[in-house]
Amino acid sequence: MTPDEQARLQAHTAEIAKILYRNTPPEALDSLETIEGHLRKQWIEIVGPEVAFFLSKKPREQTKEAPEQ
Repeated sequence: MTPDEQARLQAHTAEIAKILYRNTPPEALDSLETIEGHLRKQWIEIVGPEVAFFLSKKPREQTKEAPEQ
């Protein structure tokens, strides 16, 4: 991943976190356990399926070489 891609990913991740926070009930913010549980629920129901759908529609362009780090 290039430094530019890392910066973009961080920016988008921060925006996703803000949206998820705004849509989290206050009682789910009581402890790390409840935060993690609610975040996991949002990931499973909303974020994960969107990522999977996007990836399933992309043509296979990547090579079998090791990913850049």
